[in-house]
Amino acid sequence: MAKFTPNVPVVSNTPLVKVDIDLANPLPPGRHHFSLVVVDDAGNQSQADTIEVIVRDDSAPTAVLDVVDANGSRVAAVVGAGKSFGLSGARSFDLAPGKIAEFRFTMLPRP
Repeated sequence: MAKFTPNVPVVSNTPLVKVDIDLANPLPPGRHHFSLVVVDDAGNQSQADTIEVIVRDDSAPTAVLDVVDANGSRVAAVVGAGKSFGLSGARSFDLAPGKIAEFRFTMLPRP
């Protein structure tokens, strides 16, 4: 479990982290961005990968603007207001024989 503050990395030696939400100060409805940088056992850092999480408004409609493929398909990360959720860096990798030694998850400031 981790409390996220914008631009402050949450460092872990495992690929999963739970984003704990403070009910007194929850993430407001709308789009939120998180990034992941991994560091291998030699100290090399990856480029950041980002994900968008949409916190839905539980009383008003939530507008979502997406880019879709020719079939109109998109998978979105959507969570309820005040609900905790997980982030995973499990698909991160390093070229063998290197190993991922650290995961740095960061909540980015809202534009």
